[in-house]
Amino acid sequence: MTQRGFTLIEVLVALAIVAIALMAGLQATTALARNAQRQSDILLAHLCAENELVKTRLSRQMPAVGDSAQPCEQAGRSFTVNLVVRPTPNPSFRRVDAQVTDDGASPVLRLSTIVGRR
Repeated sequence: MTQRGFTLIEVLVALAIVAIALMAGLQATTALARNAQRQSDILLAHLCAENELVKTRLSRQMPAVGDSAQPCEQAGRSFTVNLVVRPTPNPSFRRVDAQVTDDGASPVLRLSTIVGRR
């Protein structure tokens, strides 16, 4: 008389394969969610950096050489924009770097521009 059905080993192997496939799907989902959050952070940080660089470009005077930090809030998120103004070989221009950090002080974005005399 032949018995029908699966052996315990076959069931355990199938269960292991399903578990591995589910873990891979979970990791992919986690990576997609993290990437979406990172894109959102970069977009908001870009707005903060651009605002500070535009303020610098629109001012009527050359920016002073040195460092400064400005708070920035976008969409309920708090960022800090660190402006670093450095001289260039041509005294009519200054290099301005804007580095945006989040609350944990981890860097999110860095933008640079050159500002000239008016």
